[in-house]
Amino acid sequence: MTITVDGAPVTGARGQSIAGVLMADGRRDWRTTSVAARPRGLFCGIGVCFDCIVTVNDLADVRACLRRAQDGDVVTRQHHLLPGADA
Repeated sequence: MTITVDGAPVTGARGQSIAGVLMADGRRDWRTTSVAARPRGLFCGIGVCFDCIVTVNDLADVRACLRRAQDGDVVTRQHHLLPGADA
């Protein structure tokens, strides 16, 4: 199963969350905060904290820890945006 992350192909196992695919690929942060540009990635792992939000197939604010990766997904990191903010 292969997804595209910021234009690069990343391979993962079927059934993995997007966060799992990113972590297995060595990526530890995939968004930055809107105020201080601090890196964020997986924190709680259960969808409560929203630190792991990414854009998937043009849908913003997807919690990577909850979303199962699907072959062909296009994932983009979110930078300097609050959850729910227009890009």
